[in-house]
Amino acid sequence: MSKRDCYEVLGIAKDASERDIKKAYKKLAMKYHPDRTAGDKALEAKFKEVKDAYEILNDSQKRQTYDQYGHAAFEQGGGGHGGGQGDFGDIFGDVFGDIFGGGGGRRQSRQQRGADLRYNMELSLEEAVRGKEVEIKVPTWVGCDPCDGSGAKKGSKPKTCTTCHGAGQVQMRQGFFAVQQTCPTCSGQGKIISDPCNKCHGQGRVEKNKTLSVKIPAGVDTGDRIRLSGEGEAGVHGAPAGDLYVQVAVRDHAIFTRDGNNLYCEVPIGFTTAALGGGIEVPTLDGRAKLKIPAECQTDKMFRMRGKGVKSVRSGSIGDLICKVVIETPVKLNERQKELLQEFETSMSDNNSKNRPKEQGFFDGVKKFFDDLTK
Repeated sequence: MSKRDCYEVLGIAKDASERDIKKAYKKLAMKYHPDRTAGDKALEAKFKEVKDAYEILNDSQKRQTYDQYGHAAFEQGGGGHGGGQGDFGDIFGDVFGDIFGGGGGRRQSRQQRGADLRYNMELSLEEAVRGKEVEIKVPTWVGCDPCDGSGAKKGSKPKTCTTCHGAGQVQMRQGFFAVQQTCPTCSGQGKIISDPCNKCHGQGRVEKNKTLSVKIPAGVDTGDRIRLSGEGEAGVHGAPAGDLYVQVAVRDHAIFTRDGNNLYCEVPIGFTTAALGGGIEVPTLDGRAKLKIPAECQTDKMFRMRGKGVKSVRSGSIGDLICKVVIETPVKLNERQKELLQEFETSMSDNNSKNRPKEQGFFDGVKKFFDDLTK
């Protein structure tokens, strides 16, 4: 019985790249694998056909020979393919190494990167707005100096693991199926330390309080995070260190409330200033600024002072200061002050609707409401 064309079996073009070949094989192998087909002989044969085609096309020399002579080049023992005696475990591991954590024992072990760390930092509003340099102490793991992070005593070296031969993984087979597992002898490191360092006891790192200088950029806000690359925990046996993340939280301020790049504050004014107008001083992060209050100003009136807010840490744009005036009622009046106010109130009574339109409008509305109820 003649065999189908290898390219046809994998469903690829004759000029397919190595990546295309592996991708096609991976898809079909997962579809027809015996572990998934519940003993279906026809599908098992299909799986073998896919595997045989892949063995040829994934090998550049075999592929060149096949392109010239076809299947005949591998019959009668020519090329070692006809009987399907290739090591399927190696092929399967090569294609599915990303799933099972290995590559048929051919990939070298990957060192475990150190853990990332988080440091919570509280700042005043002034510190957050202006920026500063802060010295912090972080308890962490650092590389061991005597062994330079290798874990082996000075003068000795880690030895290649004889179980996995340095791969850090071993292959487990079940029929046609092959998976990779972490080597139990070296715990995936690929090396064995027979003479460990006395200080770190073979880990290649030790616990230590590390002092760091952190530059806080101007304009940071609560929730912002500063990343210090490589300042996290050192990895085991000289593996790369993780990162340190400084998490910023800004304390509440006695005067200002921040919203993005804008600042807000309440400014109390007397009712004389509110009625007649005038100039007042308001606080800013730079000191003080003059704010002009127009005559007949009402409480909760907002005034915007442009460029008196916070400079953005990202765009560099500067926000505004929003001042909300609150008219303050005087307290602890003496008798003369009370008399003057009473005289003032009497003088207002004749022109109440003109002098206090909101008050008059409110009471007119109340009167109409009760009149409607009695109808």
